[in-house]
Amino acid sequence: MTKGRPNITRAALAALLFLSSPVLSRAIMAPAYGDVLFNRASLTIETANGPVLLDVEIADTDPKREQGLMFRRSLSENQGMIFLFGREREITMWMKNTFIPLDMVFIGDDWRVVSIAQNAEPFSTDVISSRRPASRVLEIGAGQAKKLGLKVGDRVSLKK
Repeated sequence: MTKGRPNITRAALAALLFLSSPVLSRAIMAPAYGDVLFNRASLTIETANGPVLLDVEIADTDPKREQGLMFRRSLSENQGMIFLFGREREITMWMKNTFIPLDMVFIGDDWRVVSIAQNAEPFSTDVISSRRPASRVLEIGAGQAKKLGLKVGDRVSLKK
């Protein structure tokens, strides 16, 4: 029975050294997806059918924009996420690690819809482009843009 103890002691010591490694401890302590907290706001889109009110999460920092809706399993019809970028430019997005099919509504500096990408495919690494300069992207569930009657030129407002 005593023969097994040195092996257990060596294994425990090896595990302790392994876990105290600076590289590993950073990996263990790194925030997991979902640790980024998003502020919420009300977003209104003025459509030909009347105003549409959505409850949105705001992605206004690099970590928030990088995480976005990745790993989420559901999104209610009245919810979305708005990505706020600093300046107007062609914006490109993708669906890597995103479980939910989405519509992406690209919005310019003047808070008007400049383009809409419908039914983005989950997990795709294909680039989805605004095709025109934009400074914001609203992500909503796939099919919602059509259902809500969203069109290029619709005015958007955000109430934080």
